[in-house]
Amino acid sequence: MLVAPSILAADFSKLGQEIRDVDQAGADWIHLDVMDGQFVQNLTFGAPIIKKVRSCTSKIFDVHLMIVNPENLLDSFLDAGADLITVHYEATSKLDDIISRVKAAGKKIGISLKPNSPVDVLDPYLDQIDLILIMSVEPGWGGQSFMESMLDKVSYLSSLRNKNPSKFHFQIQMDGGIKDSNIERVKKAGCDVVVAGSYVFKCEDYSIPIGILHENS
Repeated sequence: MLVAPSILAADFSKLGQEIRDVDQAGADWIHLDVMDGQFVQNLTFGAPIIKKVRSCTSKIFDVHLMIVNPENLLDSFLDAGADLITVHYEATSKLDDIISRVKAAGKKIGISLKPNSPVDVLDPYLDQIDLILIMSVEPGWGGQSFMESMLDKVSYLSSLRNKNPSKFHFQIQMDGGIKDSNIERVKKAGCDVVVAGSYVFKCEDYSIPIGILHENS
């Protein structure tokens, strides 16, 4: 299973170095949480910051857009160096257009679900997308507790994929409260990529939590 540390929990006064450090510590992807203060209450950073730190690593930039109408800013994030862009099902009425534009740019596209959204709303898109991000906390803030019931969504998606391997090629990602005490259950449910923020960045040696997540998956 891949580990994508979320820089939301990093020290923003030395963000470039933090990204280099988690890269060296074994991160597979770098997860960038973009929040607009509307779709979620918190406000983080936008495409200019992503563009500035793009040169700090060659790892995949996994950009999670927690913003309303992401189609309006899509080009700026593609131009900033995003390798994978994930938008929220709940944030737009133009998913088909977004999927087409991201693929036309040669990048990967994901769709994320908030905890209260039923997973089967994604059924029409499963054969078109590269990743599904299941939120195991309410989006908007780091450090929340893992919602065990969200594993049912992962199991549902994993089962569909296993039954239709020639049709579905999406990866399953989970974000929120991931740590050593739940990583085995997350993996067993069928998750391919985990996002970890506080669990990684609260440790002085980032290789320790990243190594634990890799070893226990």
